[in-house]
Amino acid sequence: MGNCLAQPVENHPSSVKLSSPPAVLAPTCKKPPSTHTISSSSTKDNIIGELEELEATTTSGKIVTPNLKVFSLAELKSATRNFRPDTMLGEGGFGRVFKGWIDEKTLAPSRVGVGMAVAVKKSNPDSEQGLKEWQAEVKFLGKFSHPNLVKLIGYCCCEEKEFLLVYEHMQKGSLERHLFRSNETLSWDTRLKIVIGAARGLTFLHTTEKQVIYRDFKASNILLDEDYNAKLSDFGLAKLGPINGNSHVSTRVVGTYGYAAPEYVASGHLYVNSDVYGFGVVLLEIITGLRVLDLTRPTGQLDLVDWAKPLLPDKRKPRKMMDSKIQGRYPINAAFQIAQLILQCLDSDPKNRPSMGQVLECFRTMQCHQDEQSRAFQRALATSVRRSSEQ
Repeated sequence: MGNCLAQPVENHPSSVKLSSPPAVLAPTCKKPPSTHTISSSSTKDNIIGELEELEATTTSGKIVTPNLKVFSLAELKSATRNFRPDTMLGEGGFGRVFKGWIDEKTLAPSRVGVGMAVAVKKSNPDSEQGLKEWQAEVKFLGKFSHPNLVKLIGYCCCEEKEFLLVYEHMQKGSLERHLFRSNETLSWDTRLKIVIGAARGLTFLHTTEKQVIYRDFKASNILLDEDYNAKLSDFGLAKLGPINGNSHVSTRVVGTYGYAAPEYVASGHLYVNSDVYGFGVVLLEIITGLRVLDLTRPTGQLDLVDWAKPLLPDKRKPRKMMDSKIQGRYPINAAFQIAQLILQCLDSDPKNRPSMGQVLECFRTMQCHQDEQSRAFQRALATSVRRSSEQ
């Protein structure tokens, strides 16, 4: 197929978060109690006002009038059986995520196994980080409707300074779990399906009238439904893109080490194409089955990007990098094309990276070629079987 992109214009530390000042790493930890307080009513007013700033439409998704359910704390306690430990799905910087059950029509809490399963994200009390990320989640996901973004159903903010979010439940969990913490092997076709879905989600964010920079694209934020459809989650770090012809926005450096673009880490300059760098990192993880950072690997291979970049241009080398779980069960030409795409996404200059629209078109073309090859094989096989039966 050749290069499907136009020539550009000019112990796992991946859980470590970036924070200001630029280029200084700090581990995720509990913050000291915050003196910042905000009433639930003022928070709601602020959120609705910010949502009104995001009017736009695109062909692949839409921005809609917010229609979120405002839950009471009592309702969410009932839905999750009082946040029992055995209902916990995961834990992160914002807080913990619990599985709950609600009625599909009324959204009232229901018994376990009855109605619709939901994921309830509960912030750490007195966490200013939790409040800011809660606001960003409601601000963006509250108005976005796209098949590759996780659906936000509602929220709760109570006087006890507890901030909660209620999402659709994603049955297969995160891509990170399937790549690195599961005995199940994702086939090449499934990996391609997942990465195309994630690319569609990012493309939607980047092509709304007011561009949105996701800022935390990583495998653990890509959730999968029962059919392995990918949806982006966790919009706590999302930010509106540059305006008035500016190329970037200047902001505090946050995100996850290994996935954050080098220009952002170094200067705090955040470009729309800073997300493309993170996409390239995840794509590299998908084809190699290796984490972006792993201190247990040999010296010289601790950082996946540093180790892999010199190997990507050579058509013979990517084959040696492929996930051993799928060795021999993937199209070699497609793997090399993806290697070249990764190389462009990881360019140190954001201006030289492809847009997510170009990336998505590349995958669509690749998928079409793959489907055509499969049909050609089936036709050849059918012809062979027919000739054998005629002899």
